Amino acid sequence: MVGQQIDEVHFGRQGLGSIPVMDDAEIFRRLLDDPSYDYRLFRYGDVVEGEVMHVDREKILVDIGGKCEGVVPSREFQTLSPEELGRLRPGDRVLVFVLQPEDQAGQAILSIDRARQEKTWRRLQEVFEAGGVIEAEVVNYNKGGLLVNLDGIRGFVPASQVVAIRGGDEVSKQADMARMVGQRLKLKIIEINRHRNRLILSERQAVQEHRDAMKAQLIETLREGETRRGRVTSIADFGVFVDIGGADGLVHLSEISWTRVKHPSEVLRVGDEVDVMVLSVNPGQRKIALSIRRTQPEPWMQVASQFQVGQVVRGTITQLASFGAFARLQEGVEGLIHVSELAGWRVEHPNEVLQEGDDVIVRVIRIDPARRRIGLSLRRALEISDEELEATLGPEAVMIKQQLIARGITPYGTDGEEAEISDIDVESEPVDEELPAENGGDA
Repeated sequence: MVGQQIDEVHFGRQGLGSIPVMDDAEIFRRLLDDPSYDYRLFRYGDVVEGEVMHVDREKILVDIGGKCEGVVPSREFQTLSPEELGRLRPGDRVLVFVLQPEDQAGQAILSIDRARQEKTWRRLQEVFEAGGVIEAEVVNYNKGGLLVNLDGIRGFVPASQVVAIRGGDEVSKQADMARMVGQRLKLKIIEINRHRNRLILSERQAVQEHRDAMKAQLIETLREGETRRGRVTSIADFGVFVDIGGADGLVHLSEISWTRVKHPSEVLRVGDEVDVMVLSVNPGQRKIALSIRRTQPEPWMQVASQFQVGQVVRGTITQLASFGAFARLQEGVEGLIHVSELAGWRVEHPNEVLQEGDDVIVRVIRIDPARRRIGLSLRRALEISDEELEATLGPEAVMIKQQLIARGITPYGTDGEEAEISDIDVESEPVDEELPAENGGDA
């Protein structure tokens, strides 16, 4: 056989029936159509989801559908906590930011940190446009306000927009802000600029919007006459504001106590817990009127049984007016000593003989429970002997009488005789029209 010529063998189309005959163009076309050879083209800034292929301390390899695996260097996954990194396994899906579509080795350079930031910026933009509220942790502070962290994005809350920061000197403000580091705050975005990495937030607006929503809801459920427990939130000259569960209502000065109150700070402080009665609710103006005194027994309901005309009692001067002096007889009950009933001689103004806070003994000369008025006389009480006064009110009452007489207050005129003024009928005195509008207890 050596040197024997071998005839050329020809294979027809039926010789290898299982092997198709294709030209080069057909083979190339099929390779292009094969999804296993398909890959995407990326640009800087693309945010894509990929499959984790490998994890170690130096890098994370991620398949994002490119020509080869992309790499996340360690400097680009700093936002992953040790726990998160430890849980990451091949096959997990992660979001990455394309820093470089292809390096010299053909790999895409990726960033998990930038992807998280980009995702957060997009979410914050959506929250801002929707007018929503977010929560963030205070991580630091500076002279101007608080610094907060929102999934890798640094935000700024001006001191003027923080509820817990008190006014006053700079030292107090800095101390307040230092105490807030580590706290989580509900915040409203008031300015966002992705290109300048600028994010300004307000706690005050978030709190106010929450309170407005709570107030609207509360107003729908409040009923006049019901009693609620609340907390004093602020004090003004005209009354106090009380939080009754998400909404502030006003307790007017006249509704604080059955006793005459000149200023709310005399009896209340911010933070005090109080019971209040709902007097009125105005849904249109979103106003709530409250009363503290009406949750307590009305002292005047017992006046008729506790006081009788002619009775001598102790009192304390609470207010002086041109027409007389008001004396508190007990909590919530005051009477008027008309100027004509102060002494046996003519007194032009009560401040000639008395001052606010003085202890006095007075005789009841008129009672009108329906109008909450009691008429009193100082000079007529001084007519009682020391023995009778001590037997009735005790030795302290005798001392009070002696102190008043030492000031020159006597039931008699300057000549030692009882003055004609003793015959004045207090009932006929036009004092009612002079009385100031008070919260009860007027004579």
